[in-house]
Amino acid sequence: MKKQWVLVIAVMMLVIGLLVGYATGTMHAHGKLDNVPRVAVESAFDAELKLLLGEAKIEKQYVIDGTTYYLGRLRGNDVVMYLSGVSMVSAAMKTQSPADYFNIERIVFSGIAGGVNPNLHIGDVTVPAQWGQYLEAYFARETEEGVFTPPSWVELQWPNFGMIYPAPVEVVYEGGEPDAYEEKFWFPVDPEMLAVAKEVAAAVDLAQCTPDGVCLSYDPVVKVGGNGVSGQAFVDNAAFRDYAWKTFQADALDMETAAVAQVAYTNDIPYVAFRSLSDLAGGGPGENEIGTFFQLAADNSANLVLAFLEAWANK
Repeated sequence: MKKQWVLVIAVMMLVIGLLVGYATGTMHAHGKLDNVPRVAVESAFDAELKLLLGEAKIEKQYVIDGTTYYLGRLRGNDVVMYLSGVSMVSAAMKTQSPADYFNIERIVFSGIAGGVNPNLHIGDVTVPAQWGQYLEAYFARETEEGVFTPPSWVELQWPNFGMIYPAPVEVVYEGGEPDAYEEKFWFPVDPEMLAVAKEVAAAVDLAQCTPDGVCLSYDPVVKVGGNGVSGQAFVDNAAFRDYAWKTFQADALDMETAAVAQVAYTNDIPYVAFRSLSDLAGGGPGENEIGTFFQLAADNSANLVLAFLEAWANK
């Protein structure tokens, strides 16, 4: 009899736990928590998402694996908004979670980046047509002073930076042959989303001054198209910046977008990324500029995203 009561109490506690989990949105569930088709709006850290959250009408929140997912409406779209965290691994994890738990039809990333293209400046917003993981690499041995030799079986696709030889990633995708990995470097954004971004680019007023009154000496612009690269390192090195430009023709570099792009590709979800330049990745005349211009850049990206979402809802 005692064992039966223990079993009954255990079952009751489980039921209560499930009810609390559903009520608070903190439970781990198999299957979708919400079936409304949504645009995922993602940023790496608070300052990047702040303006967008302020413009949204939030209807519900879920906490999954320590991350809050905000469900609501933003500029005519049903959205789920969240932070990826900084780094490639965090971005991949936090992009996969909403794909598992919600009905994600599109992904929009908004944030800051380091400027690589010498023709672009701090405050400009880039919307690259494709993203690559440029720090997926072989580290070659130094066979003689200043000479680096990768293994003979490595098929080189890109020039090296010292011992670093960039390589493609291996990916699988939804609908493909199971466990059949393919090598891939560039992950194109959705062409329809890129076209809408281009349509609204000229109509957006981008900030020229920070909240503290530090002003740029030029009007920021939007660059739609071109390349972006992502990797595990914060870059503040003029020589490496020059290498990234000459090798990949990258307009911007960051620490998340290409990871988001790979998850989008694997799940067959169209995506686009907006990245405003907060610094010049070591190419400026003094110390790194991110401390001064990160909020200006974050808000410039967010304002372009708002214009994009409004146009997307009305297309």
